[in-house]
Amino acid sequence: MHHFLHIRSRVAWLFAAALLGGGVALGGAAALGKLGEHTTTIREQAVLSSSAPVVFAQGKRMSINEIYRSSAPAVVHIETTSRVRQPADFFGNPFGTNQTQRALGSGFVIDKAGHIVTNYHVVRGANTIQVSFSNNERFKAKVVGVDPSTDSAVLQVRVKSRALKSLPLGNSDAVHVGDQVIAIGNPFGLDRSVTAGIVSAVQRRISAPNQLSISHVIQTDAALNHGNSGGPLLNAQGQVIGVNAQIETGGQSQGNVGIGFAIPINTVRDVVAELIKHGKVEHAFLGIEGKTLQSNIGRLFHLPVTTGVLVASVRPGTGAAKAGLKAATSQVTVAGESWPAGGDLIVKADGRPVPSIERLVDLIATKKPGDRIDLEVVRGTSRIHLNVELGRQP
Repeated sequence: MHHFLHIRSRVAWLFAAALLGGGVALGGAAALGKLGEHTTTIREQAVLSSSAPVVFAQGKRMSINEIYRSSAPAVVHIETTSRVRQPADFFGNPFGTNQTQRALGSGFVIDKAGHIVTNYHVVRGANTIQVSFSNNERFKAKVVGVDPSTDSAVLQVRVKSRALKSLPLGNSDAVHVGDQVIAIGNPFGLDRSVTAGIVSAVQRRISAPNQLSISHVIQTDAALNHGNSGGPLLNAQGQVIGVNAQIETGGQSQGNVGIGFAIPINTVRDVVAELIKHGKVEHAFLGIEGKTLQSNIGRLFHLPVTTGVLVASVRPGTGAAKAGLKAATSQVTVAGESWPAGGDLIVKADGRPVPSIERLVDLIATKKPGDRIDLEVVRGTSRIHLNVELGRQP
């Protein structure tokens, strides 16, 4: 089971008819024990994973300590509060409850203008956002823009530029399995902790907060836990290659089991630029769900080709539906895996081969709502062209 990496706790204000303002009741637990108890905040402490290498290979690469010392001042601790209304319960809570949710996450500075990158799910629904730097200074941050489709958000703090340290952005397309990486963040509220590991896989897909898919995701075994959300995943040169967002726990726990996911910085970079410029991002939308065809399935279905994207479903009212794209009429199970059958097979988009759903997503990502895309489709034994007007991603 995938888990987002922020921490939430709640403080509830209980209102009754006989009380002016109500009494305050503390509920839940904070990141470092129950609310109200004394806690110790650890700052600037590098916590290394026991399974991680002590240093990276020498040469152009930096040691973990060098990267940490250079990068940690640019990593911030984000704390948000939001108000939610709990419905009345006749027996236990006849008046209803106003609750304040407190969320903890991470982020990092990207420029001298005070822009900070984090995850959308860290600041979703926030009424107030506080950002803490490594020198213990706290500032109120404003939201510049958010993009739920890539789980990205940009904040801004008003701080003198000379006081800001920003992180250099790398190239996530150049990331390979086995590359050494480190993560800096605030797991369970432990400020600016560092963990090290490798890139376990690339080209993963995870679900965004709005249930759409994020492609080209980096998988790592660097320990990530709740509170790491929005923090940077850095390469051996100290460049950001991803934004830490989720962990896979297999349903066994809420903590790290060695499978974490970071949104690629090349995706985030483009989104951030749009958010800073316009305050929002508009994504083109085809309106289908598809699945990458495997060669053995193509032969089994007696298709004239063995690569492409099987159209599983078409959302009504979208450009795909209006252009006449046909969805699967049945599902066929092969070796325990379900495959859409009887629908269209997309083989090219604007004349370019689409051997995978990821490639189709990439091509659509270069478009804007209202743009048109020419799809070459295999339907039965025929090839046809459909000219689709792309919509706006919901």
